[in-house]
Amino acid sequence: MIRSLPLALTLLLCACAATPAADAQAGAADAPPAKPVGLSMRAPDPLLDQALAGAWRSPENVARDRYRHPRETLAFFGIETGQTVVEITPGGGWYAEILAPWLRTGYVAAVVDPQARPEGRARDYATRSRDGLEALFAAKPAQFSDARVVLYDPAAPVFGPAGSADAVLTFRNVHNWRADGVAGAMFKGFFEVLKPGGVLGVVEHRAAGDVADDDRSGYVGQDQVIALATAAGFRLDQASEINANPRDPRNHPNGVWTLPPVNNHDAEDRQMYQAIGESDRMTLRFIKP
Repeated sequence: MIRSLPLALTLLLCACAATPAADAQAGAADAPPAKPVGLSMRAPDPLLDQALAGAWRSPENVARDRYRHPRETLAFFGIETGQTVVEITPGGGWYAEILAPWLRTGYVAAVVDPQARPEGRARDYATRSRDGLEALFAAKPAQFSDARVVLYDPAAPVFGPAGSADAVLTFRNVHNWRADGVAGAMFKGFFEVLKPGGVLGVVEHRAAGDVADDDRSGYVGQDQVIALATAAGFRLDQASEINANPRDPRNHPNGVWTLPPVNNHDAEDRQMYQAIGESDRMTLRFIKP
């Protein structure tokens, strides 16, 4: 049964991109070990470890734990049982497979409303995203039946009642919002839905420096993300190197999609890109004052 948010919003189970093939991970070199520097992270919630070990997680997703460091990342953001956590644009459900069974009714998946997108490719993609997440949730009701889902308009996003969330999390989405010209509106929406003292957790592909608004590499400058959050009213609490990858030169012919798990590169270059692994990523924790 789908639970409803206490807003007059249309709530649906929604979707995102397909799960990467296991072949993308075959033969990949081990990612550099996570070396958190100066972190003041809490001890992980014991129920998080149960979710990470859940049999419902797809093998392809589990294989990417060494790149995405979910245990360390969620501990750094301070996520705990009993919180209300909004995940923005869950994609194919990589983090949803962890967060929804763990947080139960405290998990909110915020997905783009297809009707808010122009007809054509943008609306079709949003529809596939919504339908894909709906299918994932419906296939595993024991884990996902308590998840709450809200559709939002990226140009004027509302993610729930003002001051209702303990945390908002976004994983590798900021480059899309900048390309669509809605990044400022999105960060303002995050600020509105959070309680005072609430956390905004951002993981994003990290460029070597600032990039243009029309950059299509998938990478964003860390200072640019901090500026977006600061303009919306947030205070940077701490930055972490949990998801850093010093092997990534960040200058690939097809941007971040050259690397695993997408692997958009020539077959003869496979060994080189597998040795790099997934992209270098910033991990930022902001606080709503």
